Amino acid sequence: MTEYEIKKQICEIGKRIYNKGMVASNDGNISVKLNDNEFLCTPTGVSKGFMTPEYICKVDAKGNVIQANKGFKPSSEIKMHMRVYKERPDVQSVVHAHPLYATSFAIAGIPLTEPIMPEAVIALGCVPIAEYGTPSTEEIPDAVSKYLQYYDAVLLANHGALAFSDSLLSAYHKMESLEFYAQLLYQSKMLGGPKQLSEAQVQRLYEIRRQFGLKGKHPADLCPNAKQGKPSCHSCGGNCSCGSSKDAVDSDVIAEITKKVLSALGK
Repeated sequence: MTEYEIKKQICEIGKRIYNKGMVASNDGNISVKLNDNEFLCTPTGVSKGFMTPEYICKVDAKGNVIQANKGFKPSSEIKMHMRVYKERPDVQSVVHAHPLYATSFAIAGIPLTEPIMPEAVIALGCVPIAEYGTPSTEEIPDAVSKYLQYYDAVLLANHGALAFSDSLLSAYHKMESLEFYAQLLYQSKMLGGPKQLSEAQVQRLYEIRRQFGLKGKHPADLCPNAKQGKPSCHSCGGNCSCGSSKDAVDSDVIAEITKKVLSALGK
């Protein structure tokens, strides 16, 4: 695709997230990686549902403007996007929005960890909540950073959601899937609570994902608990050691110490 064609695609995705009610007014932002030091991004203060290619800005890896037409400047959230690209070289696009149901979970402080739908388990795995940060500061990038190596989507506490992938269309699809998952979870709770998939069923879905060779970061491949043969993220209420392998290591140390103590006691 040419640079102009990518700009047109950004505008199309912007219309989609606006028309689906994933953003209101001038909310949300989208970016696409052209190369290691050139990125296209949506401008600040503009509705994502009414953009045309000349609105789109170009920035470098530090978020500095390379090119922007008069009256437009990059999104104030560009720092968040740049952190994703820096720490996830495989990512080619980032989409930030405020989808109603997913953002409601983020505001309530509830991560999306309940396995209720095969497609969500395979595509997303778990969706954690990054700690609250003040918009347009380094607080949000710092909060998101700890989850980047384990997930392809995160909720932003009291703010919204972030999805990233190897193409703009894929990043958008992850955002759409995240919101659909959140809506199903909410509505099933209103009906008395969801019937969750069993641990065996979840592990089978993880195996299917591995067989498909799907790209990105996912608990099926990266969860420290799963690697240790322990319950995966989906069965730990979001409190597992994803984001850090420290807990998994500590568990091994504790197990080894316990083994030695029992041996010394002749048991």
